[in-house]
Amino acid sequence: MSLDGRFAPSPTGPLHLGSLRTALVAWLFARSQSARFRLRIEDLDPRRSRREFEQAQMTDLAALGIDWDGSVVRQSERLGLYEAALNELRSQDRIYPCFCTRAEIREAASAPHGDYPEGAYPGTCRRLTEPERRARERTGRPYALRLRADGEEIKFADRILGAQRGRVDDFVVRRSDGVHAYQLAVIIDDVDQGIGEVVRGADLVSSTPRQILLGRLLGLPVPAYAHVPLVVGDDGARLAKRHGAVTLAERSEGPASVLAELAHTIGLALDRSGVARAAELVAEFDADRVPRQPVILPPSH
Repeated sequence: MSLDGRFAPSPTGPLHLGSLRTALVAWLFARSQSARFRLRIEDLDPRRSRREFEQAQMTDLAALGIDWDGSVVRQSERLGLYEAALNELRSQDRIYPCFCTRAEIREAASAPHGDYPEGAYPGTCRRLTEPERRARERTGRPYALRLRADGEEIKFADRILGAQRGRVDDFVVRRSDGVHAYQLAVIIDDVDQGIGEVVRGADLVSSTPRQILLGRLLGLPVPAYAHVPLVVGDDGARLAKRHGAVTLAERSEGPASVLAELAHTIGLALDRSGVARAAELVAEFDADRVPRQPVILPPSH
């Protein structure tokens, strides 16, 4: 498989500097290997996604010199692919309706999980008999679709975080409002776009076993993964509005200085005197120098 990479933001607000740093690292991974870089807009949720946020995100990427190859792909235009994948999983008897409310799921998730991760779904609706399922369907109660994972343990090598493993619980592949789940869409999109190496934030590493399992069930080639530790505030918490100027527009020093600051957090531009464009960083980028721990981004000057 190729080493092509991608950045795939959700257009639900402006990109904060942690997301821009992840985009920069993903872009450098691809460009330093002479690979293509794709931009995908993950706008599955029509209630939260906005075109104005999408445009603002692309403007911020361009301001840092992060470019992409080919047309921008939007998940909202690819629903047929996701439905075809659901049909394939149905043919394998791998999905079932889940009628649990959020409150019921929270209560069940608070119970001991054994070998499963915290918050794992215990399979409540998987154990329903066929008559019980039909009776619930007749009430008109909305239901999600879950994948029957059979508790499979997935192991994978992460280029940044090292060896990873996780036991997969039964997870949602289509929400009760009809929206296809992120876990399903992302593996289909990555493979369909020829992404050979997925570089993204470390907050998504726990989702990776689910996506690998889906890829295997659907007969898809699974990409390699590299999860980038997050940017945090000086309190050690994930970067958020309470930490001050956390978007490119809010920073007073301008894109060149912000780019230098982001580059410094991954072992580049050590003098932090300013970097006009991301392309200046490609020659000196070394994936082995990307920090394995979260980094603190100082507040705006």
